[in-house]
Amino acid sequence: MSDSLPGHPTTPPVLDVWCELQCPDCLTALDDLRALRARYGERLEVRLRHFPLEKHKYSFAAAQAAEEAVEQGQGWPYAEALLARVKEFDRRGEALLSDVARDLGLDADEFDTALIDGRHTLIVDADQAEGKAIGVTGTPTYVIGGERLDGGKSQEGLRERIEEIADRLLADQDASQN
Repeated sequence: MSDSLPGHPTTPPVLDVWCELQCPDCLTALDDLRALRARYGERLEVRLRHFPLEKHKYSFAAAQAAEEAVEQGQGWPYAEALLARVKEFDRRGEALLSDVARDLGLDADEFDTALIDGRHTLIVDADQAEGKAIGVTGTPTYVIGGERLDGGKSQEGLRERIEEIADRLLADQDASQN
């Protein structure tokens, strides 16, 4: 049975991207994510999920800052801008988080306050706990259509595999509407 009425859109398939914003491999994956978002548009929901790794000192703060960017309406642009500057983390530390916010025209003071008061900690903790529960061990890791794809070792072939699964899910969705 279909959850939608004829002529009404259905919920798009979801691609969860378990990412760490201080991770060079996640920076490498950014081109694939841009291509997927361009190819599918709103027909595929791409969700950033946080999986801060202990080996990266600022990853938990970066995840919280990304959630503040979501609150300010610039989640993806912020995540992309931060990943583009991933090599600066070791030198700049948490100051980089506010600087990227400022560069995007966001309220950088609110970013600082959010990191102090921890208002986004539960979201980051929940993402990380869910990731651990489904077997995420590194970043980036993708989950689409119930299949987990680990990109931490190699990105090779992952975009094509995601496209195969997304195309199948969309075709199944189209068939169920007819």
